Amino acid sequence: MPKYERFEDTPAWQAAAEMYNLVLDLLEAHGGEFTSGYRGQLDRCSLSVSNNIAEGFERMTTGGLMAFLDIARGSAGETESMMRVILHRPNLAKARPLMILIRDLADSLVRQLTGWMGSIEHGEVQGKRHLTKPQAQERRQQEAAQNLRTRFYQSLKPGHALYDTPNARKARGEPPEDG
Repeated sequence: MPKYERFEDTPAWQAAAEMYNLVLDLLEAHGGEFTSGYRGQLDRCSLSVSNNIAEGFERMTTGGLMAFLDIARGSAGETESMMRVILHRPNLAKARPLMILIRDLADSLVRQLTGWMGSIEHGEVQGKRHLTKPQAQERRQQEAAQNLRTRFYQSLKPGHALYDTPNARKARGEPPEDG
């Protein structure tokens, strides 16, 4: 059984893959002591962590990455919960050290994924098709200013000094004047 000094020192995908292998070890050694539903759910949720980290990492958008990291975090939490629910059953005393290791690794993954998501969400570089809050606010202000200018030019009456300027003609959807 692997020994971890600090789970956080292992990158998330590797830690998730290791956790799944520990779950397989648990199921191989003690699987007969669990219901088939429990075995199947534990297998699915523990494998889901590494798979969703990988799928999110392959997405081309920050939003896609965040969605899959959130699913991975939920699956790690589910794995942790499944270990906690049965940890003190008397007939599982021999499996307890492995179950504690899986539980602690799942808990570490929840914290690691939460931190990763926070650094993405609050980081300066947000990725394709995603703006930081200050960038989004600046874009909204620029669009509002442009809309105000367009409405102003559209409201000008013939004879106004700015009526025949290129900006006013453009705002009214007219072709530019031939020069």
